[in-house]
Amino acid sequence: MTANPFTSTGSMIAASILAADFSKLGAEIEDALAGGADFLHLDIMDGHFVPNISFGPPVIAAIRPLTQAYFDVHMMIDEPVRYAPAMVKAGANSVTFQVETVSDPGATANELKKLGCHVGITLNPATPVSDIWPALDIVDFVLVMSVVPGFGGQKFMPEVLTKVREIKARLRPDQRLEIDGGIHNQTIAEAHAAGVDWFVIGSAIFDRPDRGGAIAELRRHLDDPI
Repeated sequence: MTANPFTSTGSMIAASILAADFSKLGAEIEDALAGGADFLHLDIMDGHFVPNISFGPPVIAAIRPLTQAYFDVHMMIDEPVRYAPAMVKAGANSVTFQVETVSDPGATANELKKLGCHVGITLNPATPVSDIWPALDIVDFVLVMSVVPGFGGQKFMPEVLTKVREIKARLRPDQRLEIDGGIHNQTIAEAHAAGVDWFVIGSAIFDRPDRGGAIAELRRHLDDPI
């Protein structure tokens, strides 16, 4: 477990709790972290920007006392500036907004920075990478969606790796590049080779009874040649 993933330049695995069993969420989180996950990824869905509803600040607040792990909150929602303060108050360490939901990504990133948390920007597979450039110097990290957001368990879209390489070439050493969607033993190696630092993984961790074994296997593929 990593309290602040920015303190290391190494590859990191973020366990996406959307794939966990919510009837025993505390135990699921403890299991993933004990098994070697570096931090937690929390997907907030509003049923409007994406065709699904997940959870919001009350769930973040409920699990915050359970762990000191870093909470990486991805807001798949409209009006991110309106709702981000509640996420941070509930315990988010970072908030990521979808570039598709705002008219001025640079201004949005600056506004979110005022909350005192890390800020990320993300784009869907069909969104031109140039849409994020106005905010690139402001944000702490970029999240590349390798599936269409809204549901877990989707197949990885390898065409997004072109965007990964283009973004990586523009990032400063203190910024990070994250990917989310269809990451498993094969695709994690491909994404790592393209320049990804952080890997959001749900099903490939929580669908396995041995979470530690699953995470250890994923890490081995980070070192394997493609």
